[in-house]
Amino acid sequence: MASPAARQAPTARGVVYVHSSPRALCPHVEWATGRALGRAVNFSWVDQPVLKGAQRAEFYWEGDSGTGAAIASALHGWEHLRYEVTEDPGPGTDGGRWMHTPDLGVFFAQTDSAGNMVISEDRIRAAMENAGLNAIDLHNELRVALGQAWDDELDVFRHASDDAAVIWLHKVG
Repeated sequence: MASPAARQAPTARGVVYVHSSPRALCPHVEWATGRALGRAVNFSWVDQPVLKGAQRAEFYWEGDSGTGAAIASALHGWEHLRYEVTEDPGPGTDGGRWMHTPDLGVFFAQTDSAGNMVISEDRIRAAMENAGLNAIDLHNELRVALGQAWDDELDVFRHASDDAAVIWLHKVG
């Protein structure tokens, strides 16, 4: 077993944004996140004013590349949980953003070094093929590719508190 001094430095970092969680689920969210990270974690929970009885939290993490996917997977499938997980890009690795809502499930997008979603050439070609010559259909296809439905549902939870830190991942301004 390697000594703590011999352990390799984390290769990735990111944020878990729990936008809404029932109180009873909060310890389980911490446990699942900690299991994905390989260590116990504690979130600072606050009331989510948009949804009575719900809590919200932000947790900054460091770990191995791919930890964002592991955290998102660990949180997947819990009814009534709204969250986002980000993983910053690193040397030789893409970043990622996972968004989850109870109604829509999980959306994933690769991100660049500025946090912008990266849509692949194949996905854009598919959108163009599906839309044909109809500009409105192309617009709708691109909204799907960008996860707009998830952003629309989560925005109200992101803005829920005047003192809440909001990170705009989809707007330039």
